[in-house]
Amino acid sequence: MMFKAISKEQIENHNKRNINNLKKDYEFFLKKTKNLGININNIKKELKNFSVALPSWGLGTGGTRFGKFPIAGEPNNIFEKIEDCAVINDLIGITNSVSLHFPWDNVGDFKELKEFTSSYGLKFDAVNSNTFEDFKDYKHSFKFGSLTHTDKSIRDKAIELNVDCIKKGEKIGSKALTVWIPDGTNYPGQQDFSKSLDRYINSMKKIYSKLPSSWRIFIEHKPFEPALYSTVINDWGSSYYCAKLLGKKAFCLIDLGHHLPNTNIEMIVSRLADMKKLGGFHFNDSKYGDDDLDSGSINPFALFLIFNELTNAKKNKKLNSVSYMIDQSHNITDPIESLIMSAIEIQRAFAKSLLINYKILEKFQKKNDAIFSLNHLKNAFNIDVTPLLQMIRYESGNVINPLEFYRNFNYRKKKSKIRKKKFDISSTIL
Repeated sequence: MMFKAISKEQIENHNKRNINNLKKDYEFFLKKTKNLGININNIKKELKNFSVALPSWGLGTGGTRFGKFPIAGEPNNIFEKIEDCAVINDLIGITNSVSLHFPWDNVGDFKELKEFTSSYGLKFDAVNSNTFEDFKDYKHSFKFGSLTHTDKSIRDKAIELNVDCIKKGEKIGSKALTVWIPDGTNYPGQQDFSKSLDRYINSMKKIYSKLPSSWRIFIEHKPFEPALYSTVINDWGSSYYCAKLLGKKAFCLIDLGHHLPNTNIEMIVSRLADMKKLGGFHFNDSKYGDDDLDSGSINPFALFLIFNELTNAKKNKKLNSVSYMIDQSHNITDPIESLIMSAIEIQRAFAKSLLINYKILEKFQKKNDAIFSLNHLKNAFNIDVTPLLQMIRYESGNVINPLEFYRNFNYRKKKSKIRKKKFDISSTIL
């Protein structure tokens, strides 16, 4: 840990005030888990190795098509976003990587950016390409598509943009490219479904050919929005089909908000793990559609069920290296607070999945005992792992109660005196 954003002394003073209560809670937790025959030491090792990447675009205030409401002290550029990421990681210790989005995060000197980020004890995760909007210097338009556009010159521009992302990613030490495209239609008959998929595959093959040997490419699907009648890569089946055609370095990425309501996402996780094509996650939560709400804020049990499949797949040696990242839009909250809470909720779901005894669960499953199978999962889910997560943070030199610390730290107030930003009333969807 670098403790550059927040001093180690400040963290230690906070922990001294909270350690006695934590020790009592943790002792009770150990007694409970011991009675259940759970080896906490093994679980702690797993949790201490867990990490989830922060999205650079999630550090600023998000918005809707109706508008956005900026807050004081927001970051104006990627360097200031890295500062905010460092605060989060100093507090909770499980977010030591950042995912960039190009061309949003373009800089003049990527070596300088990498060194600046490293000085905070952070590194870079997968880079993301943006072909879902036009920028002022563009001579082309992605209005009717990017990698699947009917115009070859525009497809070539989209390919070029993705290859450029790879080159930038190499400069900062990234090892993966995530490709999500908005391409689709709003009306029946607007495009030929089959031909548009062929164009996508051909475009992706050109991008794939430019991947460095150690890199991976993640295909991200979404059923609708911004296209409202059809989307080219609309589901996990389309994603898997394309990933399989591309080759061994191509994988599927699951964004939890990119599914129709009530979709059984945990079963998709299981299928892709079985097929050795599960590459990454974008964590968030939703009530109606791609709401990009804070992870675990709406349906924490669903998040737990996803980690149940991940933990089981890893136990059965079916899981490749999976990239975890948060992808949220913080419209009415302080993004730092939302990201702190979200990262902890993701870690919490993982911790609870580690409490499942799969040998016992398998016995119930073989007997077709639906109630006791469900009850076994519920028992793990209902155990309060807060003392465990707090103790891990304490032992790792992080903060026992990060949200409380952050509020008292007055970070936004301090930064508002340095960071000056014009009030932006433009409508946007992030």
